[in-house]
Amino acid sequence: MKLHTADLLIIYAYLIAMIVIGLILKKRAAQNMDSYFLGGKSLPFYMLGLSNASGMFDITGTMLMVYWAFAYGFKSLWIPWLWPVFNQIFLMVYLSVWLRRSNVLTGAEWIKTRFGKGKGSTLSHTIVIVFALLNVLGFLSYGFIGIGKFMEIFISWEVISPFIPFNVPAEYVPHVYGIFFTTIATFYVMLGGMLSIVWTDVVQFLIMTVAGIVIVVIGMQMVAPDMIHSFVPAGWDSPFFGWTLDIDWSSRMSLLTERMANEPYSLISIFVMMALLKGIFMSMAGPAPNYDMQKILSCKSPKEAAMMSGSVSVVLLIPRYLMIMGFALLAIYFFKEDGGMTQIEVTRTDFETILPHLITRYVPAGLAGLLLAGLLAAFMSTFASTVNAAPAYIVNDIYLKYINPQASVKTQICSSYIISVAVVVISTVIGFFLKDINDINEIFQWIVGALFGGYIAANVLKWHWWRFNGEGYFWGMTAGVLAAIVMKFTVPDAWVLHFFPVLFGVSLIGCIAGTYSAPPTDEETLINFYTRVRPWGWWKPVEEKALVRYPHIQPNRNFKRDAFNVAIGIVWQCTLTIIPMYLVVREQLELWSSIALLLVTTLILRKTWYKPLCKEEARYNEEMKQLK
Repeated sequence: MKLHTADLLIIYAYLIAMIVIGLILKKRAAQNMDSYFLGGKSLPFYMLGLSNASGMFDITGTMLMVYWAFAYGFKSLWIPWLWPVFNQIFLMVYLSVWLRRSNVLTGAEWIKTRFGKGKGSTLSHTIVIVFALLNVLGFLSYGFIGIGKFMEIFISWEVISPFIPFNVPAEYVPHVYGIFFTTIATFYVMLGGMLSIVWTDVVQFLIMTVAGIVIVVIGMQMVAPDMIHSFVPAGWDSPFFGWTLDIDWSSRMSLLTERMANEPYSLISIFVMMALLKGIFMSMAGPAPNYDMQKILSCKSPKEAAMMSGSVSVVLLIPRYLMIMGFALLAIYFFKEDGGMTQIEVTRTDFETILPHLITRYVPAGLAGLLLAGLLAAFMSTFASTVNAAPAYIVNDIYLKYINPQASVKTQICSSYIISVAVVVISTVIGFFLKDINDINEIFQWIVGALFGGYIAANVLKWHWWRFNGEGYFWGMTAGVLAAIVMKFTVPDAWVLHFFPVLFGVSLIGCIAGTYSAPPTDEETLINFYTRVRPWGWWKPVEEKALVRYPHIQPNRNFKRDAFNVAIGIVWQCTLTIIPMYLVVREQLELWSSIALLLVTTLILRKTWYKPLCKEEARYNEEMKQLK
């Protein structure tokens, strides 16, 4: 696609604005490590929520979700449960409060509040850092190649190649584009830290929202409801399902039928049950050590941390699904009216690249620049937030702890710059081994399926079982991560989800064996942790000792209420997803029914979640004052 001058000017203006924000915030971010990595815990929850939502609005994931929406229709609602998308509900209801009460800088530092000092704590600390870095490098590589493949379609290589002093093989052309855009994202996050990320994310999210509305308007103007119903197979416009998927494209698009046959969604009942089972345990484990955890730790208070996590669903899902369904409408027009079926049968185009091809055909000059700036913003936001997580762990949990404990703030900030560049370079090298869209899907499936599957058991137990110690955490995580690595080379990607019970079982055995191989965590650490965090679960021996020492504190008896709120919250989140989908395809009855359900669940959560949250925050603050 040859971009219009106006489109290029919009993209240039966006990129320059991101760099300027980083330069402006450099001095403020460099005050101390708390300012650099957590924004000084001074940012309001709604800005952090916007930033967190922006970080989840990644370009590679959006390309996948446009394909899912086109191929699976409203049943694509359930596929993100694989991640799981509803982990934000668990965070909103109780886990963000627990995490923020720990008052630490990183997830690895949190280990000290739970397991104290000694061999077990050191081992646990080490494995968390290893997992965090694997997670960061995996997601950076995933994003790096995704942005390269996306921008290759819009900016001709003939325009770029004269500036490249060496010959670039065709399969590596997307990587050159990826290097350019990752360099800009690295620059502004390196300078401004969390402050830069949040402020640029706010700007980026506004751009993405406008871009999403533009796409919806174009799609709804071009595709009437009759065209949708005449082209899509039966069941496409319903989120409900039976034992099997029952969406048959065979009479319309044979290649799409072949592609869907190789994906794990045909037995959708089994898929949803497995995704729900895995998702519940994964959500109970708390956030992985990435940008989501850093945003929670950046909140002013535990209450604001919960509200931030709750705001993410509202802020993210509505504009994102407006954009996704707008593109799904354009895809219908492309394949039904504009020769798309003939072209895809001949070229065997990857279905994930529907999104950029639709932009090249149907978005007018000027608006294309705005949309591309929005999608670039999606990539920049995710990439920058992920980059920020790596130096937080390496500087705080390795450099300051083992190498240079007396390092000045200036030295720490400079070290963060070096580490930010290093992790981007390493992830770029990894990205050079990813040559096509199938490689991107493979690394995505491995991260969310296998690697996170090995993370779950140890991280559920750390919150809910007092006897669980540092040795148990280390051996559980180690067993899970090693099993995930073995699975990467032995199990087809489509079957990763079905092997979750195996991963979970291997990790659980490691947790229990490791726990009973060493004595419990020392009593003082357990009492201090329980008093500060107040988790529910199997904490009775510690709770009794804490109440003897601090009789004025109130133990947590809210498991049933939290479980109820999680169930209501998941329904509430599903309505936030389905409402923009029904709005775009203009199904009036279903739209108003979903809005009514959203209002009912919102009122329930206001009574059973928000009001108790406010009361408990005030009581907790008073109790903690008496401890000082």
